Formats: sequence, C-alpha cells, structure tokens
Amino acid sequence: MKVELSKFRVKEGKSKRVDEWMELLNTHMNEVLLTLKDEKMHVEAIFRERNEEGEFLYWFSVQGEGGISVEESEHEIDKKHLAFWYECIDEEYNEPVITTEVVMIPEHIRKAME
Repeated sequence: MKVELSKFRVKEGKSKRVDEWMELLNTHMNEVLLTLKDEKMHVEAIFRERNEEGEFLYWFSVQGEGGISVEESEHEIDKKHLAFWYECIDEEYNEPVITTEVVMIPEHIRKAME
C-alpha cells in the first residue's frame, strides 16, 4: 500500500480554471469514483492553499499495488482531469519531498483495501 501527500504549484493566472477543474471533479463524482478502481486508489483527496507564495494543490492518496496510472486511463473524466492538470499545474516547480512517516489505518480497514 502506498500513502502519499504531494504539493503542486498552480500556474499564475489559472485560479479560475482550477475552480472549474475542482467543480468538474465534484459534480462528476460517480464517474471519478469509477476510475479509482482501475488505479487501485482507495482514498484520494485534493486540498488547496493560497498564500503569499502563490496557489498550491495538495494530493493525499492511499493506493494499492498494481493499479494503472491516470495517464493510462481510457475514462473520459480522466482525460478531462489531465487536460486541466497540464493547463494549470506548474511542471517547473520543484515540489517538496513529503515523506510518509506514520500510517495509522486499523487492520480491518487495511484488509478491506487489499
């Protein structure tokens, strides 16, 4: 099982597009949840931060082994999601290394995730 937290900078001037992106994911949640099965993604959450350094999105995920990547997905919602990603995420930003130190998931829930 892989538990991750990642931080990405939003490109300058793309805040409104990020609003649209997050709205797309929230309003099409049934489609989004269908894609998670292929990725063996048990939990995925996106957080947003705005501060004097800019705007950032954080991804938190709990993923099983052997799932496909979102780039391999044939689901239309994933294609739209990736289009927003490439438009809005600053690929030149050196994202910080955020290391998983402790994972607190009760055994009965871990077993359900296998």
